[in-house]
This record gives sequence, structure tokens and C-alpha cells, in this order.
Amino acid sequence: MAAGLTVVVDYGLCNIDSMIRALEECGATQVERTRDPRQVDRADRIVLPGVGNFAAAMRNLKDWGLLTSIKARSASREVPFLGACLGMQLMATSGEEGSTAGPIEGLGLVDGEVVKLQQQNADERIPHIGWNEVARKGHSGLFDGIPEAGDFYFVHSYHMKLRTESAEAGRTPVCGGFTSAIALTDKPIFGTQFHPEKSQKNGFQLLRNFLAV
Repeated sequence: MAAGLTVVVDYGLCNIDSMIRALEECGATQVERTRDPRQVDRADRIVLPGVGNFAAAMRNLKDWGLLTSIKARSASREVPFLGACLGMQLMATSGEEGSTAGPIEGLGLVDGEVVKLQQQNADERIPHIGWNEVARKGHSGLFDGIPEAGDFYFVHSYHMKLRTESAEAGRTPVCGGFTSAIALTDKPIFGTQFHPEKSQKNGFQLLRNFLAV
């Protein structure tokens, strides 16, 4: 069981009920959905799920006072953080989705930019929707107990382009290959471009690994 408060940040764009249920099933003993920065301030771990638009998400996080709290708590080496799908993209330095005037500033937890996927052949479709493999990279414990190239469920049109490969924990061979998981080496900060809460056995094992950090 994973004791302590697990906060799932609700920034008004995503259906997070499935993430809450998955975390509880994977052993989180106290899970709270919140838009209250004070709840984020007292969290023992933070989950930022997501479906939606980068620009709108960042606007809501800022307007509701969540931006400062997320940055402050994730700066701690003692507070594990997981971003999923759009939640992982928001962790980047910047993103272009929803902007008409250049890149939009992200949370800045990871050095990278969020850009649109580009088809490499006629068989590839954007949005990238469905099951695909994630080949693990590095030695992050995020994928412990999961096959080396396990399948996970994706729904996205954008991806994070890292400025340094040291943060890449997983890669998926679609649209020329893209970073599908990240893990920082100096802080317990993780991200998945896929939806672990919708990825059945492999996704639930990943959530258990996160909760065990």
C-alpha cells in the first residue's frame, strides 16, 4: 500500500476519474482530486493527468494558482511527480499547441519542447491513437516488472522533443520515433506520453512502481 496523500491535479480539461480509480486499485490509500493549490502544497506525491490543449491547460494552471504550487512541490527531491499524456507535455519548457504567437511557456520541469507529430509514411495516422510499444531506455525503476517492449495505450497529436536524451526512459517507433516516457536522474519526476490508467496490466504495474518511489 502507498501511504500518504496522492493529489491528482484537475485543471479543467481532462477526465481524471479513471486515473483516480487506477491509483486506488494500485495501492494509493488516500487519493484526492483537486484544483486547490493548498492541497498541492501538502501532497506526498503529485499526478498530472491530461487530455486537451497545451495552451488552455497552462492558462488554467496559472489562473487557478496551481502553477506556482506544482513548481514548488516538484522542486523537492522528496515529492514524486507523474505527468501522463498532456500532463507529461506540460512538464516541458515550452509547447506550440494552441499558440498563434510562438511557443507557450510550460512548467519547465523537463528541458524540452512540445511539437506536433510528423508522418513518416502513408500508414501512420495523426492523432496517434491505440496500442503501441514502449522500448525502455536507461535504468529507471518506472518499468520494473514490465516487458522490455511492452504495449501501452496512446491518444495524442503532439510529443515532447527533449533537449537532452538523459531524461528519456522510453521510446516509441512511430513518426520517426518519439520520447514516450521520461525520468529525471536527480529528482523523482516522471512522465508518460501514453495513458497508464488505460493500459491495463502494464499501465497498472507502472503506476505501482511510481507509488513505490
